Amino acid sequence: MTSASPPSSPDSAVLAGQVIAVTGADQGYGRAISAALARAGASVVLIGGNSETLAAAASGLELAGGTAIPIKADVGVPLDWLSAQNRILEIFGALHGIVHLADKRAHTNFTMLSENEWMELFNCNVKSSVAIAQIVRRRLPGTWLTLVGPHLDEAGLQAHPQRGALRGLVEHAHDEDLRVNLVLPSRASSGDEALDRPLAEAVLALATPALRHLRGTVLEVPLPPVPRVRAPEAALR
Repeated sequence: MTSASPPSSPDSAVLAGQVIAVTGADQGYGRAISAALARAGASVVLIGGNSETLAAAASGLELAGGTAIPIKADVGVPLDWLSAQNRILEIFGALHGIVHLADKRAHTNFTMLSENEWMELFNCNVKSSVAIAQIVRRRLPGTWLTLVGPHLDEAGLQAHPQRGALRGLVEHAHDEDLRVNLVLPSRASSGDEALDRPLAEAVLALATPALRHLRGTVLEVPLPPVPRVRAPEAALR
């Protein structure tokens, strides 16, 4: 993955003054999204389950000229999210937006998917999204939420009820006066910020003040294919 670069254009401060939390920020799309938000001037809170990788990611953003802090939390547990949210408010006094990575994949085909594996997918992607929205509605009305949902290249039948649940949440969140949008990437993260940039840019656009009126939107984001790595000649002999 390429390293984050410091702001270089007049538009790079479009999110100045905003505090934005990103879940799963130490891996996959979370890293690319966090870097894009930091370059745009936001103070980024990196949330995830590994203290070391979170600290390394935050350090990288700080070295590139951004503002970032790591907070370890399992957002699949509502009390963990609530604790992280309270910590953010203690530090910054505000939380303007949340980007939640609800894109955990199954590593088993539908036929062989166990009940435990299905429940883990549901908890990580759907339950956590509903819990975050509920806590935001109770305590931080006005804070926006952008979900990054299951990738469109995951063809297993188990992906469809998850996407359907998230679509329903997003499309009807206005009933609770919530601003929630959903972004669906065409594939899993490549780990390369340049290849994943279209997804980060879609999330960044939804975070900008110019598009604050958008809610209930579902964006399908096509991404360039990941180049296949050729095996070394020695391995082919």
